[in-house]
Amino acid sequence: MAIDWEEFLDPYIQTVGELKIKLRGIRKQFRKQNRHSPIEFVTGRVKSSESILEKMALRGIKEENIAQDLQDIAGLRIMVQFVDDVDDVLELLRHRHDMKIVYERDYIRNMKASGYRSYHVVIEYPVDTIDGQKTVLAEIQIRTLAMNFWATIEHSLNYKYKGEFPDEIKKRLETTAKIALELDEEMRKIKEDIQEAQLLFDPVSRTLNDGVGNSDDTDELFR
Repeated sequence: MAIDWEEFLDPYIQTVGELKIKLRGIRKQFRKQNRHSPIEFVTGRVKSSESILEKMALRGIKEENIAQDLQDIAGLRIMVQFVDDVDDVLELLRHRHDMKIVYERDYIRNMKASGYRSYHVVIEYPVDTIDGQKTVLAEIQIRTLAMNFWATIEHSLNYKYKGEFPDEIKKRLETTAKIALELDEEMRKIKEDIQEAQLLFDPVSRTLNDGVGNSDDTDELFR
């Protein structure tokens, strides 16, 4: 029996939409109080049916197990300014009552061999539909801007080379991964000065801007 993809993906689309609003709302609350928000901006996407089928074939996933075995059909990415903000975002997520964290993968303290760094959280999220409540899985990636820049470039190159990087490219990626790590560490050392300067520079827009019309509304492809 063929999958009705529109019906299947609707709860995931609703999940991403609701979570983006809630997470952006957290940022707005911090800024209205003239406090540093651990959330810089939020993006989200739902995998296409083609991408899902490709991953099913790669992992040998059966149709009846898609919802449980594919944990990133609904995906969100939370961008933060500083590495320390990652833990602050995690605390916010762990104390929420509208979602339940079921799995965590720390690729920041346990960086992948490729140089990839990010914190992945898989949550259960209840969605209200006309047929009742449905719980879906969603993956939330938390990373700094430096982590995201490197990961986006690596992902593009990986797509081009199908994972078989030329030695020169592989060496460059390793080098730039170290540079991205060093950048995050240096920014951490002057975090307080940066935050104070940001609030002094433009406190009105930083506290009242709700993200409409900026990069916060640009949803992107995830790893």
